[in-house]
Amino acid sequence: MSNVQTEEKPGGLACPVCRSAECADFMTHKGLDLFTCGQCATIFMHPLPTAEDIAGLYDDSYDGATSGYFSKPDKKMRRSRGRVKYLKGFVSGGKFLDIGCNGGFMVEAAREVGFEAQGLDLDGVSIAYAREHYPQNTYFHGSVEDFAADAPLFDLAYCSEVIEHVPDIHGFVASIAKLVRPGGVLFLTTPDISHWRRPRDLVSWDGFSPPSHCIYFNPRSLGLLMAEHGFEVVKRRIAFKPGMKLVCRKK
Repeated sequence: MSNVQTEEKPGGLACPVCRSAECADFMTHKGLDLFTCGQCATIFMHPLPTAEDIAGLYDDSYDGATSGYFSKPDKKMRRSRGRVKYLKGFVSGGKFLDIGCNGGFMVEAAREVGFEAQGLDLDGVSIAYAREHYPQNTYFHGSVEDFAADAPLFDLAYCSEVIEHVPDIHGFVASIAKLVRPGGVLFLTTPDISHWRRPRDLVSWDGFSPPSHCIYFNPRSLGLLMAEHGFEVVKRRIAFKPGMKLVCRKK
């Protein structure tokens, strides 16, 4: 991998979240080097993947839409409807966007309760599945950065288990911030490397999978990232698995 996406200080690497140059070796896994930030404790790969690397990782990443989330679509829809019901407590209606929409399950669940729903994903096979099975919604094949260049404002944005895959996290969150109206809500989930239930043997944790997961957040570092781009964390849902579930409001 090449073309490091993080901002570097003279003389060395820098944290992709807080940009601190106070970074130390963390571990090497399958030839990939990971470092820890002395300021915000983010764990990250260096060098980070390029945009081309990421596109390659998510080209038909679910075996022709037959594995993963696609293997039990009815169960996925039930979970999606439950999550949308929860989020309606923060945003009663309007425009909904799922960033990393996979097969369109959350998009469809949002439409069912009255949202004008859209989804976007890098995986063309996932987008094709969504368009076939949930055709009443609108879908975009590409990155949130490309989508944000010419898109309306949204009342509710949803981004689940995506940000840990993204090398340019400031560009990613800045694009989301551009899409969410002032007072609107972003629901964000990601693994929590500092969670008390994370396995002591990091390699045995299902949330640890470089290079697919290239940045590992903790509550403080993720909160810093959100604040820099104009989001206030208004609710942290309890996560029994080693992860974070944040409700963020755009200032």
